[in-house]
Amino acid sequence: MTTAAQSAAPAPSAFWPAFAALIAGAIAMGISPILVRLTDVGPFASAFYRVLLALPVLYAWMRIEESKAGAPDTGPAFSLPVIATGVFFAADLFFWHLAITNTTVANATFFATMAPLWVVVLGWLVYRRKASRAALIGLGLCLLGGLALVAQSLGLAPGHLVGDGFAGVTGLFFGAYFLAVEKARLRHRAARLTFYMSVVTVVILAGAALWATQTLGQRFLPAGATGWLVLIALAWVSHAGGQGLLSVALGSLPVVFSSLVIFLEAVAAAALGWLILDEPVSLLQALGGLIIIAGIWVSRPRQA
Repeated sequence: MTTAAQSAAPAPSAFWPAFAALIAGAIAMGISPILVRLTDVGPFASAFYRVLLALPVLYAWMRIEESKAGAPDTGPAFSLPVIATGVFFAADLFFWHLAITNTTVANATFFATMAPLWVVVLGWLVYRRKASRAALIGLGLCLLGGLALVAQSLGLAPGHLVGDGFAGVTGLFFGAYFLAVEKARLRHRAARLTFYMSVVTVVILAGAALWATQTLGQRFLPAGATGWLVLIALAWVSHAGGQGLLSVALGSLPVVFSSLVIFLEAVAAAALGWLILDEPVSLLQALGGLIIIAGIWVSRPRQA
């Protein structure tokens, strides 16, 4: 079984495939805001379908991975780390959708990007693990770059405080999710972890989607074939691809470094919005993207 990411830097032969998975996962997750905009269901329903429709793909990946390994993982499928991973990811999606319905997208994006900061804080509180100086400098640069990405639309207002709070909680749960994935990878392969944590997530999100349908009047079923195709793309690309590749990366890369993928996701979303939706990218946003890339480079494991 692949071991979990350790604090020590991986060998270059292990680093580059994992880093490629991290980059690909960031791009896959960066597509999700565009696909969510194209859906014709409520935000909680889209989060539910994002995970539900990915389950067949994740199950097939798990069986293929186990057949190549020659044996299944040891231990219970729904171990405590797997359950924690699913709960944290469900909470991340739940509070994210609450945030974008109660504040601006820019505010929600900025406060949600605090996830890597929570990885450092929770890593110290739970494991007494100190981040390296390079990781802290890289994190600071990424936070600065993230601020530049949304600076033109960012604004604090009394009417947005609740939504901003939801976005901050989103960052907390996404940070906890990274640490839970790191822990679960000690016992499970990437495919098995991603499948079973998704089962936990989809059960929680089913309740959230039904609540939103009955209480908020949000649409639950798409209107036609196009709506279903968008949801399938969201599930297969952003969840199966994004979260699956993130699980792969966390099997080899340090968790603080890996958590910076959330900033790459924001860069990818801005670039794809420009290419697909013809949304302009300002000079400040481009500079923010370059600062994020510099921060990730500074925080890279030294041996690589």
